[in-house]
Formats: sequence, structure tokens, C-alpha cells
Amino acid sequence: MGLTRTQNFTVSLDGFATGEGQSLEAPFGHADPSRLMQWAMQTRSFARTHGQVNATGTTGIDDVYASSFDHGIGAEIMGRHKFTYERGPWSDPDWRGWWGDNPPFHTPVFVLTHYPREPIEMEGGTTFHFIDATPAEALAQAKEAAGELDVRIGGGPSVVRDFLAEGLIDIAHIVLAPVLLGRGVRVWDGLESLEERYDIEPTSSPSGVVHLTLTRKP
Repeated sequence: MGLTRTQNFTVSLDGFATGEGQSLEAPFGHADPSRLMQWAMQTRSFARTHGQVNATGTTGIDDVYASSFDHGIGAEIMGRHKFTYERGPWSDPDWRGWWGDNPPFHTPVFVLTHYPREPIEMEGGTTFHFIDATPAEALAQAKEAAGELDVRIGGGPSVVRDFLAEGLIDIAHIVLAPVLLGRGVRVWDGLESLEERYDIEPTSSPSGVVHLTLTRKP
């Protein structure tokens, strides 16, 4: 059985992983994703993951972490607001996610929602499954789909927070970006004394980010 991981999940210095006011035109709300994710977007591995065959980019410590995004992943769990800007019942049946016809997951993806719907099969091996489930129930389904591979908890912040709160993540790679957002959705709320359940190892990068590796204690 594989591990349950969060990989390359980036938050601001004040703990926000997405801004306020998400919409079709602003997937991250008022936050500029290029500010949060600059550390990853400038790496060679990010370019390769997003289909650039002759990829160029940095190859330092940030690239080492970025390269682990899809290594050994057999399934992903994400929140509905990572998949879509919509709230409430589905109103746009043609919406198939932010990533185009060939999303960068290439595995089954379990989307947590109070409004289940039929799966959507995409190019490249990605199939979105829409389920109404607790974190533990969703993880059981994802582990079955992943087999011996790992399950990635992909976000957004409320999903990562819920899985950390229940101790369901084995290893969490969370990146502190040197920006302040001031408002949005925070990942750390309600996770007081998390260090008692997880060993936390920081690694600083010349890009200005700090890579935090949280490993669940035995």
C-alpha cells in the first residue's frame, strides 16, 4: 500500500493558499498564482509536466521538489473548488476543469463535492470522479484506485487542512512563498499543535521560498 502525500502545495507567509473571490476569470481569487507558484513555474520539471518536450528552466533545489509532483502517484483527491469556480448545484455541464483536454494528473481524480455527478474521462488517463464523502471515505476509494502507488491530496487549502486534522496524510510538502495575501482561505486554521503529530523539516531555497516537509510521527 502506498503513502498519502501532499506535494508542491504552496501558501503565502500568512498561510493563504488561495485568494478571496474565486471566479471563472480569477481561479485563485484576488491572488496572483504567478506570485505564489513562481518557484515552481520557473523550473524545468514544471515545464515538462505541462507538456513542453524541449523544456528549459532552473534545475536547483526547487526543481528537485517540483520533479516529485507526479512521481509514484496513482490517484488524487481534490476539493470541488480546485476543479471549478461554481458553487451549489452544477449549472455548466460542459465544464471539464481548468486544465484543458489533457490535465496534468494522468490518474483517477476524486473530486469532493456535495453534488455528485457522472465521471468525466479526459485524455492522458485522467478521470474525474465526483463523490460526496468524508476524508477517510474518499481516501479509501482513492487507495483502492491507486493500488500500490501513492495517493496525492491535491488541495485546495480546506481539503489539505481537513486531511491533516484527521492525521490522514503521511508526508506533506508545503511551500512558504515570500508573499502576503491578507485574505482568502488559510490552510493552518484549526491545526494548533500540529508539530506534536508531525516532524517538520524546513529547507530554504535561493528563490526565497521555504520547503516544509511534514512527516507523520509513528
